[in-house]
Amino acid sequence: MSELNKMEQQAADMREEKKEEIMDNFNRFASYLGSKVSKAEKAGMSEEAIAKSAEKVADYLAKHEEPKNREEQLLRELWKNGEKDERHMLSHMLVRMVKDYS
Repeated sequence: MSELNKMEQQAADMREEKKEEIMDNFNRFASYLGSKVSKAEKAGMSEEAIAKSAEKVADYLAKHEEPKNREEQLLRELWKNGEKDERHMLSHMLVRMVKDYS
């Protein structure tokens, strides 16, 4: 199983209460993502690979989770309305953004 598929499966398998805890607070959510980006970098993943992983997670969230705050709603709307290349660029921007939260 590829790293991308593993990350998507982990998001799907996460306990509902853990998802709620992470999604309830945007700063906590960004910090959680920042820690995952940091781990991925330490494991030797390139920014491109991390952005592709972020795309998988964002696709999952956009399809299966309801936004818990305005920021998440904005991200969801940007994601839903973006073309594939725009979503990919947004993934890169999000990866860089969450580094400040880790």
